[in-house]
Amino acid sequence: MRKCAFLTTDNLDDFFVYDDMVKPYLAELGWQVDDVSWHDKKVDYSQYEVVIVRSTWDYQSHVDAFIQCLNNIEASSATLENPFALLTWNISKDYLKDLAQRSVPVLPTMWFDSLDKALLTSSFDEFDTDEFVIKPLVSANADFTYRVDRSSLGDMQDELMTVFAERPGLIQAFENSIVEKGEYSLFYFNGNYSHAILKQPKKNDFRVQEEHGGQLTSIKPNNKMLGIAQQTLNNLPTPALYARIDLIHTARGYELIEVELIEPSLYFNMEEGSALRFAHAINEKHC
Repeated sequence: MRKCAFLTTDNLDDFFVYDDMVKPYLAELGWQVDDVSWHDKKVDYSQYEVVIVRSTWDYQSHVDAFIQCLNNIEASSATLENPFALLTWNISKDYLKDLAQRSVPVLPTMWFDSLDKALLTSSFDEFDTDEFVIKPLVSANADFTYRVDRSSLGDMQDELMTVFAERPGLIQAFENSIVEKGEYSLFYFNGNYSHAILKQPKKNDFRVQEEHGGQLTSIKPNNKMLGIAQQTLNNLPTPALYARIDLIHTARGYELIEVELIEPSLYFNMEEGSALRFAHAINEKHC
């Protein structure tokens, strides 16, 4: 059988993982799939035809080591998916700058290399808002993501200055639609639309991930969502085996907040046939 590796991490006890749903379909197509931790430095990646980055959900805490792992895979005879250039482009959220410059409707964003108190204060006026969200350029699972309003800034300021002392980040106006409507995720395999979900935070929270109590609903995206998603795909540096495109609805219309190309959950549990479609996408790209 042909051999494929799903790149993962050492401990996923606190996470929801659905990649096992793909393995029976890949087996039917003649593929053996091994789960391989990216922390394991002894792995010979050349034994695999393809290495697919999947649940490496602690990479943001060890970015240099993770990139070295990707380099090791790239130097082997295995094909890395998504491609190395696409993965490294997507690691830092300033990829959103590239997409905005290409006229993709991205949620308005302020960027900083080092945080200062004046920037925190001026952000309210810059966005004409009473609340903003601040997060690192390199993050996952809402790590070090804060919702800040005018009244809470004084109490949070010291913590924010500490967290972002050596951590470049971004600031965006908080959009009430996150809690009122939720966040839309559209999934594409080999550039083809597969499925979509609505992610809604639990009461009194704004984080939509399952690990933080978010609720998921399968949806059918409208033409405007599909149009922005396609525009985003068309402007990626290279084609992607898999992509998750996250949108929210604002007063300006639908806007892009994330393109997940490294280790997004693909929520195969939410759409019958999606795991099969992903297996076929892998097989067709590497036939």
